[in-house]
Amino acid sequence: MGLSGGVDSAVAAAVLLEQGYQVEGLFMKNWDEDDDEGYCPAEQDLADARDVAECLGIKLHTISFSSEYWDRVFEYFLAEYRAGRTPNPDILCNQEIKFKAFPDYAAGLGADWIATGHYARVEGPANQRQLLKGRDENKDQSYFLYRLDQPALSQTLFPLGDLLKPDVRSMAKDRGFKNFAKKDSTGICFIGERKFTEFLQRYLPAQPGEIISTEGETLGKHQGLMFHTIGQRQGLGIGGLRDTSGEPWYVAGKNMGANQLIVAQGNDHPALFKPALEAKDLRWISATAPSIPLHCHARIRYRQSDQACEITALSDDQVQVCFSEPQRAVTPGQAIVFYDGNLCLGGGTIC
Repeated sequence: MGLSGGVDSAVAAAVLLEQGYQVEGLFMKNWDEDDDEGYCPAEQDLADARDVAECLGIKLHTISFSSEYWDRVFEYFLAEYRAGRTPNPDILCNQEIKFKAFPDYAAGLGADWIATGHYARVEGPANQRQLLKGRDENKDQSYFLYRLDQPALSQTLFPLGDLLKPDVRSMAKDRGFKNFAKKDSTGICFIGERKFTEFLQRYLPAQPGEIISTEGETLGKHQGLMFHTIGQRQGLGIGGLRDTSGEPWYVAGKNMGANQLIVAQGNDHPALFKPALEAKDLRWISATAPSIPLHCHARIRYRQSDQACEITALSDDQVQVCFSEPQRAVTPGQAIVFYDGNLCLGGGTIC
């Protein structure tokens, strides 16, 4: 059981024990870059994981996948920002660390299954597994799991798939877990919460440039395109520039060649909406890819409601997705994930 020190994995471990499984915990520490600077959030997480393991009476293993994380996740993360896109490292972290490096290590300890505290469900026999949304619509994490293949799903348990988050906290309190009220983790997978601009500048040089309106007017300066994402409102530094509408400015696009940040005024400005997008690097949950063209639903961000769409092929590994209604803030580098009701079909990277 992947024990992160959070309440979800703690309750997941308890559920498995109560279902009769023989459970051991594994705490993964996968970021070492800040250890010599007094910034080490993993220390508290490890202490919380030890408390949970002691409370449950299970063995806790600890392992560092720092080199795997750097090579398989963080290098990609930096390359995407360097190219002006906005990556989702949690998705790649799931694929490469939590559901590849972790199960490989667990198998070496003799484990038959791995388990995590994700809010998702898996059904079906081995090699015909289906990934379903978690019952808790507000916490469903299938969006972050769409890149898992049949081998990964065939050896994974999601004990919280049928539970609601308030019930999980209540179960944690009833079982005497000290972390029952611990807030949910946010920030970059395994790196945690921090001042993002300062963090990114440690690895990528900033390249200041102009902020341009959709009409071509120069409005100010940006410190680097990598610090901004499509649909962003805060942090532009042009809040005092208003026309008679008095509406705020939003990032509508990036001109990489000219190093220009394109902004539009007003939450509903047409430049913020797209009727379609292209996606690449497609991954399908089923061992057999669905027939395309395909009518289904999609999400272009976590916790977005499902949007009706049609998928058509552009090449072997690139599709066009046309939506029934234009979508706001379509962001290159982010994931688009496809659904048929509660069934997660797979997804791709917005390009």
